[in-house]
Amino acid sequence: MNKLINILVLPGDGVGPEVISEAVKVINAISTIYNISLDINYGDFGGVAFDKHGSPLPDETRNKIIQSDAVLLGAVGGPKYDDLPKLNKPESGLLKLRKENNLFVNIRPIISFIELVNTSSIKKEYIENLDIVIIRELVSGLYFGEPRGFNKDKTEAFNTMRYTRSEIDRITGYAFKISQRRSKKLHSIDKANVLEVSQLWRSAVDEFSKNYEDVELHHMYVDNAAMQLVQNPKQFDVILTENLFGDILSDIASVLTGSIGMLPSASLNDKGFGVYEPIHGSAPDIADKNIVNPIATILSVAMLFEFTIERKDIYDHILEAVRRVLKSNKFTKDIASSDNYISTSDMGDNIVDKIKEIAHEKKI
Repeated sequence: MNKLINILVLPGDGVGPEVISEAVKVINAISTIYNISLDINYGDFGGVAFDKHGSPLPDETRNKIIQSDAVLLGAVGGPKYDDLPKLNKPESGLLKLRKENNLFVNIRPIISFIELVNTSSIKKEYIENLDIVIIRELVSGLYFGEPRGFNKDKTEAFNTMRYTRSEIDRITGYAFKISQRRSKKLHSIDKANVLEVSQLWRSAVDEFSKNYEDVELHHMYVDNAAMQLVQNPKQFDVILTENLFGDILSDIASVLTGSIGMLPSASLNDKGFGVYEPIHGSAPDIADKNIVNPIATILSVAMLFEFTIERKDIYDHILEAVRRVLKSNKFTKDIASSDNYISTSDMGDNIVDKIKEIAHEKKI
């Protein structure tokens, strides 16, 4: 008997509900094809949760998270919440979700599609067949370090970048294991020429590397890494980085794919639980227009099947379906080279059709 997999869907704010709707179509199609038992529940999270419950992460949603095997998240935030106190902001709920569930591993694959190489501002030869993965530490560093805040008259503000050796070791171990399964090349990103926390990071990574002598380790300062990502991205395979640097570098890497609407992510703990979401924001300026690109969210679903359900074959199935849709010259507005583009819902429908086509070909 198939184990029942509990998936909690948090549509969130802005374009979140639109991209989630298309992702759920994919989940339903895949679960039918592969006979996977799924239970899909919904919850309030982010700005919409604050509007309804007075908190971006209400207790009701917390309880649903505890009962789930994976969370599929749309997006959070928007201008209407900018003036809220820090603890009530939608982004605060996101940080709490990560910290409370110890989601210390953030995986962000950067994959170029041949059909989109001309939508990037980077020359074709630099990004064709690009396949990078960024491993970002997600629950420490500047976003969580204490002390932080303002002085009494708010003329000064301060944050603390803080890491322990054990926090560095656990994310480093994950990155080395990923490297062993790929091309055995790892770039660790820091700012060790200026920051003591980066000096600890570098020494810890060096020490850890002694257990993985088959992996070629390189260190690179974060400012140089940002430049190298757009100048010579194919030198990278696995990139290991702390929280803030990983946030910035993965957004820079979106230029390589042609659109931030193409980049998925997985945030995992050491117990098999994961939160899957696109790296883009809530994009309130295009919300409810049926033009947002749902591919990043659909590829996040692919990662859910790979990491939570441990079905790499399903990840490959969904990825191939996306490739086939793009190869058929079906593009959403952000990746179209002309005014001839399809809607969010049409993109979802086209990907589901290709998923079924592939299943038929393989007689699944």
